Amino acid sequence: MGLAFNHAVVDGTSTWHFMTSWAEECSSAPPTTPRPFLERTKSRNTRVKLDLSLPEPKSPSANGEAKLEPEGPPPSANGEAKPEPEGPPPSANGGAKPVLREKIFKFSESAIDKIKSTVNQTLPLEGSKPFSTFQSLSAHIWRHVTLARDLKPEEYTVYTVFADCRKRVDPPMPEAYFGNLIQAIFTVTAAGLLSAHPPQFGASLIQKAIESHDANAIDGRNKEWESEPKIFQFKDAGVNCVAVGSSPRFKVYDIDFGWGTPEIVRSGTNNKFDGMIYLYPGKSGGRSIDVELTLEPEAMGRLEQDKEFLMEL
Repeated sequence: MGLAFNHAVVDGTSTWHFMTSWAEECSSAPPTTPRPFLERTKSRNTRVKLDLSLPEPKSPSANGEAKLEPEGPPPSANGEAKPEPEGPPPSANGGAKPVLREKIFKFSESAIDKIKSTVNQTLPLEGSKPFSTFQSLSAHIWRHVTLARDLKPEEYTVYTVFADCRKRVDPPMPEAYFGNLIQAIFTVTAAGLLSAHPPQFGASLIQKAIESHDANAIDGRNKEWESEPKIFQFKDAGVNCVAVGSSPRFKVYDIDFGWGTPEIVRSGTNNKFDGMIYLYPGKSGGRSIDVELTLEPEAMGRLEQDKEFLMEL
């Protein structure tokens, strides 16, 4: 069973709110989800105008002959080329995107607990707030993906979290707010620093970035975008990025349309780029987490052999 949607309409929280409600209707189960909160202007009441026009056709050359159009598919509304049904789609600069590999890494409850306890063994400062499961796993993934990419020590790497802002905005929005209320939170460091330090280093960077993204930061980001609105592109996630979408908190395996709970839940083929991650609860339950990761083949090959990353030591 597949579902496609535009992120201008919903985010992950709204998606799984909808799926749960839909399943309850289909299975005649008693409703457990609250009615959706549809008053989007309560979070922000600003209108902007996006330029969605297609690029102008090329004009004839000076000698009267029409200029040849570049080979490939016609441009889409945001000016980028639409991908062909087969083969890798062209990138924003006109070159072919590298072939990517996807893989599911399953971390058992015991592996997740070990990752978290290892990161929390030595906190950066006395009295520091312990790292959450998400922050601990994020630091683990970011560090080992960076090593697998074989980056130079001076090259930057960015960790991007697409965070739910319902409780961060002022006034806070209810959990049942139906729409898109996420923002990308970025943290950056040099690859050499990330790989040379223990996992607490990366976890601390991620923790600080997440905790500092309060109502003022959200408002500032909104004003910046509204002054010069543009459509988000994959490259905006950051250089050598690891970007996390979805959440293991979404109870995706509780959804039952009347023929039983899902055998497997995965993201589709869209929104996949080098470094994109989707986190899902493990089918086995508990604190297990499935990491759906997309990388270039060479880096993926190295990561598959990294026993420390796989928690096989």
